[in-house]
Amino acid sequence: MQCTPNFFYGRIFIMEATKKSIATAMCIALCVVLPMAFHSIPNAGSIFSPMHIPVFVCGLVCGWQYGLICGIAGPLLSSLITGMPPMAMLPAMMIELAVYGLVIGILVKIVKTGKIYVDLYISLIAAMLAGRVIGGAVRALIFARGEYSLKAWATGYFVTSFPGIIVHLIFVPAVVFALYSAGLMFTRKKTLAGKAVEA
Repeated sequence: MQCTPNFFYGRIFIMEATKKSIATAMCIALCVVLPMAFHSIPNAGSIFSPMHIPVFVCGLVCGWQYGLICGIAGPLLSSLITGMPPMAMLPAMMIELAVYGLVIGILVKIVKTGKIYVDLYISLIAAMLAGRVIGGAVRALIFARGEYSLKAWATGYFVTSFPGIIVHLIFVPAVVFALYSAGLMFTRKKTLAGKAVEA
């Protein structure tokens, strides 16, 4: 049986999709495990927002589709297993994290400065802002209508969580850059039969 280039390209897509699915499952699991570790310290969860980290990493490494899934499934599974976040906060948090995974996955494919770290930081910061704006909007307009103010939004998303923002800005690009350097970044271009294939 003769193996055509399309056959090989199809095999690459299947292999990469499998790897992305496994990586996404690991990130979803981390959405449960990391908050459990942080919640052993009073207020550490709201300060450091540990669940955001695997969602950002998933969107950057696997793409927007997988980041979106991780952002929805991560908090849902965590809530069902550990009770955190509480059901009252779960819908808004699922939307917020889904935006993180979606936006960062899209931007990392669009932003091409030629410098990986710059691309990562632009994508990360823009996604952090988008998630916070949309997360605050759905709380103010839907889930906590009349009870959620601009002051509460700024305090919760920027003041209280400022240490977490710093941790995210340091840790997320470092992890993803390490994956790039190790050749494990699934969205990197691979070469087959003299042609560039982007998985």
